Amino acid sequence: MPTVFRAGARAVFVHGFAKNEKENIERDELAALKKLAVGLLIYDDKSLARALATGVLLEVRCDEKTVS
Repeated sequence: MPTVFRAGARAVFVHGFAKNEKENIERDELAALKKLAVGLLIYDDKSLARALATGVLLEVRCDEKTVS
């Protein structure tokens, strides 16, 4: 199950796991993931491009649409 946060046109997947491996995330994990997502969602275009180019972030494509 992915943990996704969205702001405007951007969405970030910050954690994914198979339900047969882990039932759910803990409260402290969710808090940390929310902090991470806030940091990622405020990246400007230049910072986002740099993170994608260096492999820090991965781009996910869905139904021929680009999602970063």
